[in-house]
Amino acid sequence: MHMADALLSPAVGATFWAGTAAAIAYSSKKIRETADEKVIPLMGVLGAFIFAAQMINFTIPGTGSSGHLGGGMILAALVGPYAALLVMASVLTVQALFFADGGLLALGCNIWNLGIYPCFIAYPLIFKPLVRKNSSPQKIIAASLLSSVVSLQLGAFSVVIETVLSGRSELPFSTFLYLMQPIHLVIGLVEGMATAGLLLFVKNARPEILESAVAARPLSSGVSLRRVVITMAVFAALTGGMLSWFASANPDGLEWSIEKVFGKPELPEQETGLTAALKLLQEHTAFLPDYGFKKPAAPAENEDAGEQWPAVEPGTTVSGLLGSGIVLGAVLLIGCAAKAMRKHLK
Repeated sequence: MHMADALLSPAVGATFWAGTAAAIAYSSKKIRETADEKVIPLMGVLGAFIFAAQMINFTIPGTGSSGHLGGGMILAALVGPYAALLVMASVLTVQALFFADGGLLALGCNIWNLGIYPCFIAYPLIFKPLVRKNSSPQKIIAASLLSSVVSLQLGAFSVVIETVLSGRSELPFSTFLYLMQPIHLVIGLVEGMATAGLLLFVKNARPEILESAVAARPLSSGVSLRRVVITMAVFAALTGGMLSWFASANPDGLEWSIEKVFGKPELPEQETGLTAALKLLQEHTAFLPDYGFKKPAAPAENEDAGEQWPAVEPGTTVSGLLGSGIVLGAVLLIGCAAKAMRKHLK
């Protein structure tokens, strides 16, 4: 559900940039005040894993569409909503800057749609109340499914509203909404099951992580996160380095919905103004666009050639490993900066 710049007007993009920046600033303040230093490495490896997981689109049978893990609920459930938003913002920023996944003008909207809703609506209003008193496997599964579905439905609806506010008449409100909500309902159910599976693994390995996140209290000094951190780092490396080969070639839920309405998976881009300037900037910063090495234009006779699956390409592996590493480093830097500022303010 990464929006492209072509879907937005500069005014709408800037508005959501401002709203997202305010949420990030507030989350940073809360992290400086309450962050548990022991959780910083966990934040880093979770960010690396979410980056890698978002590279893998899964096919939605019978639709010709696909979806991918958002990861907001996983992050919020394990490190709390404030740290989760910072991690998600790091993931999406790295994707946009270095891999041209989502536009720079649309970055504020993408962080809002994939970060704000799970972290500040679904987590505190749905997930947390359900598991606060009894984090049984059944409660975790139910909370994961419900909160993931609500997050994706809110995010999908927000995309529709953002395009309408941007004046994109190519995507009429009712028609676009009719396509976006059902396809993201299916994606939300799959994400809910994946979220539940990962949270149950963490609960079995270190139940204190879930308990401390729900109770918003630091982990006790005797709790070691070494096993979980190492395991998540291995998951991230395997997911980005190998499992990314098996990503579905079908358009994701957003592209599929646009194609059903407009006839093409992308709207035409503006050739002048802020949108064009940001597009040019992205072309210079994205050294692995679309998670692969830059390729020369294909001859006309090869344009219609079908894509191989699995797509075993060195560029995909490099993108998965390098992108996960960049996110890991960025999140660790954010965590260490918050730690240093917290000590300075004491």
